Amino acid sequence: MDRVTIYTDGACSGNPGPGGWGALLVHNKGERELTGGEAQTTNNRMEMTAAIEALKALKRPCRVDLWTDSAYLRDGITKWLRRWKANGWKTAEKKPVKNADLWQALETEAARHDVHWHWVKGHAGHEGNERADALANAGLAPFRKAS
Repeated sequence: MDRVTIYTDGACSGNPGPGGWGALLVHNKGERELTGGEAQTTNNRMEMTAAIEALKALKRPCRVDLWTDSAYLRDGITKWLRRWKANGWKTAEKKPVKNADLWQALETEAARHDVHWHWVKGHAGHEGNERADALANAGLAPFRKAS
């Protein structure tokens, strides 16, 4: 099984507002950068989209170390998802889970791989995270100008 390290990040100008996402995929054959954005979104949606798009970009099942500075993303996929599903996509307070569409897409993409989720402190000089942040801001840039 191929090994890939992925760094993801999301950015938003306002929350909600225009947003961007970025992902850096590192493997033994080199690196690949991914970026995108939306005119109206939230930071959490961009964090999740970065992970979904990065996993979707992998052509075959891989051993993935995915690094994010979003505790929401890491905790959602590793701690909360199972309970949300068991509760019919409701929180412990019986309210609909925010971003359920993206949680379902993320679960589908992650199931294709052996994903190990890691948290890294954002804006703390971690090279992979800083590059993902720059990609997310590049994805945001065209939408920031339009608003």
